[in-house]
Amino acid sequence: MKVVVIGGGPAGMTAALSARDGHDEVCILEKNSKLGKKLLITGKGRCNITSSLDMDEFIQNVPGNGRFLYSAFQNFTNIDIINLLKKYGVSVKEERGHRIFPTSDKSVDVLNAFERALKKAQVKIKFNCKVIDIITENNKIKSVVYVDENGKTNTMIADKVILATGGKSYPQTGSTGDGYKISSKLGHTITEIKPSLVPLTAKGKSLEICKEMQGLSLRNVAIKFLDEEKNKVIYKDFGEMLFTHFGVSGPTILSASAHLLRYKNVEELLKNDKIKLIIDLKPALEPEKLDLRLQRDFEKEKNKEFKNSLNGLLPQKMISPIVRLSGIAEEKQVNQITKEERLNLGHLLKNFTITISGFRPVEEAIITAGGINTKEINPKTMESKLVEGLFFAGEIIDVDAYTGGFNLQIAYSTGYTAGMH
Repeated sequence: MKVVVIGGGPAGMTAALSARDGHDEVCILEKNSKLGKKLLITGKGRCNITSSLDMDEFIQNVPGNGRFLYSAFQNFTNIDIINLLKKYGVSVKEERGHRIFPTSDKSVDVLNAFERALKKAQVKIKFNCKVIDIITENNKIKSVVYVDENGKTNTMIADKVILATGGKSYPQTGSTGDGYKISSKLGHTITEIKPSLVPLTAKGKSLEICKEMQGLSLRNVAIKFLDEEKNKVIYKDFGEMLFTHFGVSGPTILSASAHLLRYKNVEELLKNDKIKLIIDLKPALEPEKLDLRLQRDFEKEKNKEFKNSLNGLLPQKMISPIVRLSGIAEEKQVNQITKEERLNLGHLLKNFTITISGFRPVEEAIITAGGINTKEINPKTMESKLVEGLFFAGEIIDVDAYTGGFNLQIAYSTGYTAGMH
């Protein structure tokens, strides 16, 4: 039996290894000149391989159709990927937030392990091959049509095809939505493609503040997103975030975006400035404790001007915006600051607010939300319900998760499930 895997990312590579376990003849068609281009840039080039959480908790971290993945997650777990990589020379370590990384901090080591596994399994790989069509007969897979590096059109006979072409995020890695076109030609529905795990934009004064603090990374801050219209908290998190020339980014913001894009009437709320990001810069201190800290700091700095008194409290890039927003004159002597002014400053430090205006484009997203409608895929096998012998794996499916290694685990688990069937 001949299995053709379209796409050589983590989903495609795992699918090919899994299919070879069943002794099938397996060939990967990859349109780039090498495998795993997107894998290399994950986790800022360090590759957040998976999460150490129990597999039952993975589904809670997949806001996009998590329950669809129940069988796939049981078929191939976080322990399975760790063991596979260990077998081919990659040891791992655990970091904050249950994140698993290679001990070396190099994503290329993860890719090399996959390549060694594929070589040992004698999986054929054809590079620089762009698939343009899948031919079926009586709703059954017959062959794959692709253009090779010389521009020649070829046909490859196939009994089974696994589509693992990725989404539309990071098009420079080859994820340009090819799989969507091929699938819709075969009758599949593509749900709306949106960016997920994507930085967020700010506007007006908030944008000016973000630009002023561009490049500043905050650690150990608590964030919440508020729907001002309903005075309702949409999302809460704790961890790291980053100010940029367009707004905000960083791990907590990216996870928040996955939540935000599913929130009712979000486009309307964004347009009307009703989505606020509220940052607690001092989450370890209750307001009363923070006020005592300010009193101590002010006592130490009592003869200084206010603008020169905050070095022990805030990062340098943040001092100027905080001074401005506090309403306290920057030249004011610290010993002249009133109790009311001090309490207002404390409130500002616990409620630093940015008005969010939207999402950065899908090309800048880590992951794509939307894709092949899960209702048209058998969750136990990843096989199409419309075309016999057609399987799906990875980001092409309408599933997406938060940051923390969950999206890569989706790739391995769906890939393995598609390959084993």
